[in-house]
Amino acid sequence: MALQISATNPEHPALLLELPWHLPLEEWPEHHLVPLPRGISRHVVRYARAGDEVVAVKELAERPALREYELLRDLDRIGIPAVDALGVVTGRLDEAGDPLEPVLITRHLGGSMPYRSMFETTMRPATMHRLMDALAVLLVRLHLAGFAWGDCSLSNTLFRRDAGAYAAYLVDAETGDLHARLSTGQREYDLDLARVNISGELLDLEASGALHPSVDPIDFGNEICSRYHRLWKELTRRSVYPAGKYHYIERRIRRLNDLGFDVAEMQIEHADNGDTVTFVPKVVDAGHHQRQLLRLTGLDTEENQARRLLTDLESWMATQDDYAPDDPLGARPEVLAHRWVREVFRPTVRAVPLELRGSMDPAEIYHQLLEHRWYLSERAQHDIGLDTAVKDYIDNVLPKTLALLPPKADDVIAD
Repeated sequence: MALQISATNPEHPALLLELPWHLPLEEWPEHHLVPLPRGISRHVVRYARAGDEVVAVKELAERPALREYELLRDLDRIGIPAVDALGVVTGRLDEAGDPLEPVLITRHLGGSMPYRSMFETTMRPATMHRLMDALAVLLVRLHLAGFAWGDCSLSNTLFRRDAGAYAAYLVDAETGDLHARLSTGQREYDLDLARVNISGELLDLEASGALHPSVDPIDFGNEICSRYHRLWKELTRRSVYPAGKYHYIERRIRRLNDLGFDVAEMQIEHADNGDTVTFVPKVVDAGHHQRQLLRLTGLDTEENQARRLLTDLESWMATQDDYAPDDPLGARPEVLAHRWVREVFRPTVRAVPLELRGSMDPAEIYHQLLEHRWYLSERAQHDIGLDTAVKDYIDNVLPKTLALLPPKADDVIAD
């Protein structure tokens, strides 16, 4: 059987042909590989260069490789945070003509970290709680979309910094199934697997001495369940309000927006006696602030980053002479937003030298600068200004934190 590459982009096959498919992944030469941190996997996984791309290559049997490829593409179509599937290579033969396992190729998720690399320095319990929050949000989003993961764990997740929190991405869909809707039993089964897997992974870290002494692996395994249930209830519960109190429905929708979700469809029922109104959010889409920021500015960020940037954007708009939201002759919000990107956001980010940015993307850098400005202003008891904050951040903060960040794929290639 001849070598076959099924890819999502016509540019990828030409780039991928340069890789040594006639060798098992364990024997790939170093000059093809990128030394990025890898998580634990039941399969052999390598990061490799493919032109300007960094790709993750995983060996597995043909049927699960093709199935996972299609599932990842489905998740991308419905907007679930997961790695991008680029292709599947089948028909691999070694130099003796013997068959080699097919491989699944995904795009490296820039700025992401497997959980074990995050524990190379002892992680504080507060950071652990943020990881559980991110994983609970990911699992809820999957279940709302009808996806049963089948193997939710820290090992099968990548984490990216998101304005003081983390965003979780699915990295292994091999055991997943996509349905029109999940039953309660399917969701609870997924959640129970998550609890067992997470507790087991943390017990391994505890045995190796990499876990903070105050972190109880069993408690944190249970925590994913409690956080999941609280979020699921808030997103799906049925609310009964007095008739005429329609602002209660608006308040519920705003609370969902604050959690980062939009209500795309809802069901409202009036009681026969006219005394009450029942409200049920029928379809809930994640990424409320992401979509709002993207619409206004064209910036594509994580959800918490978008929330932080929108706050800064609104504060800046209020200082502009042509900002008049109630005046039809005033500048439109989109015009002001693009001016903010051009005059504030981009110059501020560009002031931070590329070599000091590590794996942080522009939105994360801007968030860090805003946080540093707030800290310095609190200490000085007056607003010290963004320019001063940027200089102090570059001189005194970045050199200390750069070593704690994962390497950036582009920097690794440049080396």
